[in-house]
Amino acid sequence: MNTDIMTIKEVAAYLKLTEKTAYRLTAEGKIPGFKVGGSWRFKKADIEQWIEKQKAEKN
Repeated sequence: MNTDIMTIKEVAAYLKLTEKTAYRLTAEGKIPGFKVGGSWRFKKADIEQWIEKQKAEKN
């Protein structure tokens, strides 16, 4: 299923993180996400924009 909304497991795999690290970073507000009925969800475009911002801050 190709979708623009990703689960914590999908985001962790996409960013090559453990799920635990993805949960922690999201809970700390470091990765953009939102909750749906208690489960974290992420817009792929938001994650890609966040990645670009992280890259720009390093330069």
